[in-house]
Amino acid sequence: MPDRLILEFDKVMRTLFAPASSRREVPGGALPEATLSDRERQHAGALMRIDHVGEVCAQALYQGQALTCRDMALRHALQRAADEETEHLAWTERRLAELGARTSLLNPLWFVGALSIGALAGKLGDHWSLGFLAETERQVEAHLDDHLRNLPMQDLKSRAILEQMRLDEISHAETAVRLGARRLPMLARLAMKFAARSMTRAAYHV
Repeated sequence: MPDRLILEFDKVMRTLFAPASSRREVPGGALPEATLSDRERQHAGALMRIDHVGEVCAQALYQGQALTCRDMALRHALQRAADEETEHLAWTERRLAELGARTSLLNPLWFVGALSIGALAGKLGDHWSLGFLAETERQVEAHLDDHLRNLPMQDLKSRAILEQMRLDEISHAETAVRLGARRLPMLARLAMKFAARSMTRAAYHV
């Protein structure tokens, strides 16, 4: 148990304070940088900051769910998904730097909240935990669709990152359903949307 606690704490520190790494090439990495006005660059940076916050929360959610997961095979599936989310973290982090933007100052707060929610979801049982995962990924997919519509049209580098992230999130949701996810009650889905909306509004600015 002490060894596992140390490993889990190390994951927290790496997510919040260490540069993330990616085994895959950054989508759109070879594309030329777009000519953006100061306002367009700030807007693209703010959108990418929200997406980076989403990936911080994804790391925390998966970690919390894995901590309370009862099934070893499911725990490995959660870890594989978390590895892909780490790549998303690296991609958004790099794009923020390219746009001259910063990560959210509230990332530690987002992480603690998401970790707690993930652990609670895992405590409810594996099928409900998977249902929570699937619904989260569906809402992230919708959120990425919205960002793709609102990005400056010429910002192809940001667009390529979000498009690949969207495909990965769809795959994660499909995996959760295949593993036995239960559909969450409407009230739970609405509460998740409200929480996500509050987070995105704050992350756009802070």
